[in-house]
Amino acid sequence: MPKSNLGVHEKLELHELLTFKTTCLTKSQTMASMVTDPNLKTILENDVRSGTEDIQQLRNLLV
Repeated sequence: MPKSNLGVHEKLELHELLTFKTTCLTKSQTMASMVTDPNLKTILENDVRSGTEDIQQLRNLLV
């Protein structure tokens, strides 16, 4: 979706979503360094990976 097609309210909602995803990513990264259970660590690492991809996609929509 080209940026020229986004309304102001849509840009605001994307920005809010980007802020939320960034907060979630920070929390997952922080928790992953403290976790000792291998299964939970894998889940958090996967969340970090997918969260990073999601953030990049959102940034591409806003730029």
